[in-house]
Amino acid sequence: MKKLAVFTLVMLLALPVCAFAADTAKTEGIQASPEFYAKADLSVLKGKKLGITIQSLQNAYWAGVMTALGEILQAAGAEYTIVGCNDSSATQISQIENFVSAGCDLIMVHPSDANAVEDACAEARNFGIKVMCWDDPMTNTDANWILNNTDLGIAIGELAGDFISRHYTAEKKAEVTVIGYPQTVILLERENGIKIGLKNKADGKYEIVATTAAIEANLAQDAVDTILQAHPDCRVITGIGAGAMIGADEALQIHTGGNIPEDMGVFTTDVTKQQLGQLADPTYPAKGIIGFEGSDEDTGRSAASMFALILEGKVGAKNVFRGVAPITAENVQKIMAGMK
Repeated sequence: MKKLAVFTLVMLLALPVCAFAADTAKTEGIQASPEFYAKADLSVLKGKKLGITIQSLQNAYWAGVMTALGEILQAAGAEYTIVGCNDSSATQISQIENFVSAGCDLIMVHPSDANAVEDACAEARNFGIKVMCWDDPMTNTDANWILNNTDLGIAIGELAGDFISRHYTAEKKAEVTVIGYPQTVILLERENGIKIGLKNKADGKYEIVATTAAIEANLAQDAVDTILQAHPDCRVITGIGAGAMIGADEALQIHTGGNIPEDMGVFTTDVTKQQLGQLADPTYPAKGIIGFEGSDEDTGRSAASMFALILEGKVGAKNVFRGVAPITAENVQKIMAGMK
C-alpha cells in the first residue's frame, strides 16, 4: 500500500475550487445527491491502482479531505498515491506521467491549470486509464466533479440575508462587508453571487459599506480591522472562503472584546476545523458556512464513490455538480465529528 504523502497542516485559506472555469453556470451535467453516491460499490476499488494529484497538501481543507479519502481507500483495499504539485503545472504533468508509467487504473487531478494538463490527461486516457477532474469542466476526462461558483456565492449571500432579515429592517439597515478576491475568476463569481443572494433575501435591509480583497486569514483580519475604523457599526461580514471567516472572526472578536451581539455574523464557505471551532464558540461571530458534502469524511467518501462509479462506467454524465448545504450552530457538532 502506498502511503499518503507527509504534509504540514497549515491553516491557510481552504480553496476547494480554486481553478474552476468562468462559464460554470452554462456547463451541462447532473446534480449529485445522496442517492447518486449510494449507487457506488466501493468494493470495486479493491486491488485498483489510483493516482491522485492536487494543487497543494499544505492547505487546511485539502489536508483534512485527503486524509479522510486515504483512509477510505485503504479500507476499500485500493492501492493509492496522493501527491501535491505545489501549484506547479510542470510538476503536475510529471506526476500524471508517472501515474501512467505506474499503470494506474484511475487518475484524479485537481489541476493547478486545467488547460496545462489537458494533453497529459488525454495521453493517460489513450492508455485506457480513467481520468477524473476535481473542480474544472475539463475536456480530456471521463468525469468532472465540479461546483457552480455563482450558485455557491448566492447560497452564502442568502444565508447572510436570512440573518439580516431577522435582525435588521429598512429603517435600521445592516452594514455589510464583502470579502472577495476578484483577481481570480471563480472567486469573482462567488463574490458576485454573494451580492445576488443578499439582495434575494434582505433587499432594502442592508448596505454594503466595504468590499475588500483577501484570501489568507491574516490579510482578511487586517482588512476588517481597517474597515471597522471607518465603519465601527459594520456587523455582518460575508466572504468567499475560509480565510475570510477566520480573519473576520478574529478582528470582530477583538473589536467587541468577545461580547458578540446577536445581530453580528460572519458567513463564508469552505469547511475547516478552525472555522467549525469558531462557529461552535459563542465568543466568535461566525454564524454560517456553506459547506459541500459535509465533513472531511463525507467528502472523502463521496470522492471515493466517484472513483468507483467512473471505473464501472456508471456516472451517467460528463459533469457532476456537487451539492452545497449550510452549516450552522444547529449541525456544527455533527460535522466536527467527521473532521480529520
